Amino acid sequence: MPRPTAIVTGASSGIGAIYAERLAARGYDLILIGRDMARLRSAANLLTGTYATSTTPLPLDLSIRADLELLLKRIREDKEIELLVNSAGVGPSGGVLDSDDEVLERMLHLNVSVLHALSVAAAKAFSQKGSGAIINIASVVALMPERFNGSYSAGKAFVLSLTQALDVELRQKGVRVQAVLPGFTRTEIFERAGLDTTVIPSGMMMDAGDMVDAALAGFDAGELVTIPSLRNENLWKAFDAARHELGPHLSLDRPAPRYLGTVPQ
Repeated sequence: MPRPTAIVTGASSGIGAIYAERLAARGYDLILIGRDMARLRSAANLLTGTYATSTTPLPLDLSIRADLELLLKRIREDKEIELLVNSAGVGPSGGVLDSDDEVLERMLHLNVSVLHALSVAAAKAFSQKGSGAIINIASVVALMPERFNGSYSAGKAFVLSLTQALDVELRQKGVRVQAVLPGFTRTEIFERAGLDTTVIPSGMMMDAGDMVDAALAGFDAGELVTIPSLRNENLWKAFDAARHELGPHLSLDRPAPRYLGTVPQ
């Protein structure tokens, strides 16, 4: 029997590298996507030797259209692919007002546009065969945008909304989706962004391995949205229930009474 194949983007380090290891241990063959060929090849050799898995390193810069198209083509044509983990992404180095426009544009292109293209391609390919899963790495700042860079937070809110919306279309076709919302996670993303992690309280910084293990436990439990740090899951359930309760009141044929005051003459 052929083993299922998982694509992991951002697999050369951090969260993506840990997903690759955990999935290899679960019996997946792997396609590892990243820009650092030396790291990808080293990871592939280690995973193949440890888990006897077939591991293909693909050095691609997904911010380049030609490289992205190569991966999209692979997703559309390779019927053995059963899982896509969208882990590639970059973070900000400060607030929106302190960031260069080009930096913000590059961040949103990778975190939003590239993830969207990969998710849609996988959703279409998986729905056609009636199986597969997509795991999108979002962030808790999707729920608390006031606490972080607004452009980054908005991008992660997009990831959450996309995942929730795709679930409605895909669940009846045998395809799973999951949005993972980590808090601060100990990875290289801070160093790359030039941020000093010593200012973050240690009680707020989760080890990347613990984060991925929690995310996979949420996936196994069938969660659509997994928040690894959230101990009281009823808080999320109440938040989500309140959101749905708003639904019938959001699009009506008349303005709310509070907006129907006398128009000044």
